[in-house]
Amino acid sequence: MDIRSLGYVGFGAPDPQQWLTYATEVLGLMPARACAGEDWGVPRIGPGPASGGSGVAPDGSVYLKMDEQQWRIAIHPSEQTRGLMYLGLEVESGRALAEAIQELQDAGVDARMGSQEQALNRSVSGIGYTQDPSGNPIELYYGPIFDRNFQSPLGIEFVAGALGLGHINLLVRDFQESNDFYTQLLGFRLTDYIDFGGSNSANFYHCNSRHHSIGLIKIGEAIGVHHMMLEVANVDMVGACLERVLDAGINITSTLGRHVNDRMLSFYMSSPFGFEVEIGCDPILLDDQWTANKFVEGDIWGHKGTDPKTIAKNLEKLNTGSGILDATQGS
Repeated sequence: MDIRSLGYVGFGAPDPQQWLTYATEVLGLMPARACAGEDWGVPRIGPGPASGGSGVAPDGSVYLKMDEQQWRIAIHPSEQTRGLMYLGLEVESGRALAEAIQELQDAGVDARMGSQEQALNRSVSGIGYTQDPSGNPIELYYGPIFDRNFQSPLGIEFVAGALGLGHINLLVRDFQESNDFYTQLLGFRLTDYIDFGGSNSANFYHCNSRHHSIGLIKIGEAIGVHHMMLEVANVDMVGACLERVLDAGINITSTLGRHVNDRMLSFYMSSPFGFEVEIGCDPILLDDQWTANKFVEGDIWGHKGTDPKTIAKNLEKLNTGSGILDATQGS
């Protein structure tokens, strides 16, 4: 199977409007010009999408744009699932999608093709469904809608496009089963990994030249989303975002620093309702000659808060109310 990118993600939250404010006023994302499934009308003639560029759908879902693609991040109203509802992984074509679903079924994995209506509700041409061993819903798709005209309300330029929206790091209970699923079935390649001692580790997987689109973290029995990374164009955009975070009183979960493996200069913050968001710049890009490496430390400097003990402590606090450790079926 050939996955091209991590194309979109969907989360559940009690109040998507709170995420809309955070995303636009702190991160610099743009409300989607049209929500998923909306009618665009006749180009240059019709009235256009009913949402009018608000990014808010009739059911209260919020759709956020970061590049030429219609949307990349969705937040759906949910009291039960306060975390990941789905991951969208892009394949090349309709034929590639059908072959991918067949490969999963032949391997004994529950997988099925979706309908045209379901594809429209994600703003793509075709869609299929499966889930990883931790229960994270995965949507395989092809042919996303491109509506161009991205304009950040804060003047931010995100590095996305063919590289995908960024990366997402998942906490997994059974590392070997998860590793086999993402590498042997979905075709991700191991980029490198960090050994924390014991059975704990952080493992990074790529599907294009981005250092990693998926990370699998094993820390005790934790399960869920640790963080989502969004890459910006330069260090000034990272610094400006850090200032906005400080001014807004948002909790910084990991200080500014540079990772030893992907060389990303970044910091981490709490997002509304649980998981963390990393904002970074200037990572390395991989080529076809890349081979996997093992590291025994995570950072060249900074990033205080990404050590296993601190992560475990933060997860213990969040587990009392945020639902970060719940990997629940989404829509």
